[in-house]
Amino acid sequence: MTETILMLLSGLALALGCFFMLSGAIGLLRFPDFYTRMHAAGVTDTLATFLIIGGLMLLAGWSLALLKLGLILLFIFFTSPAASHALARAAQHSEWKLSGTEARGERDREAKILDAPADVAEPDALNTDKV
Repeated sequence: MTETILMLLSGLALALGCFFMLSGAIGLLRFPDFYTRMHAAGVTDTLATFLIIGGLMLLAGWSLALLKLGLILLFIFFTSPAASHALARAAQHSEWKLSGTEARGERDREAKILDAPADVAEPDALNTDKV
């Protein structure tokens, strides 16, 4: 009975961890600028890692693996938020100030130029014989 409950809790924690990891990856791809992407990656990565390692700790039982997983969890608890904060602070102090929407606008303009049909030429190229 207890073993079944531990298996269910472990499976739930692992499934939720995978869901949050996937949602963080989607947020990383879909959000418009660096800071919102950073927030999506940092928060969901930390939460998902806690859930996944917590689920593995429930499966490990009382063993050396439990101690190792606990030390990994403690290490991630301190380093992941600190690394996210340091990266966001470095981006804030950098000279590069192009937001995601502006970068996307430039990419769209470049794509329109590159995707133009081959038979459409510049006006000067069409009128070279009439000069």
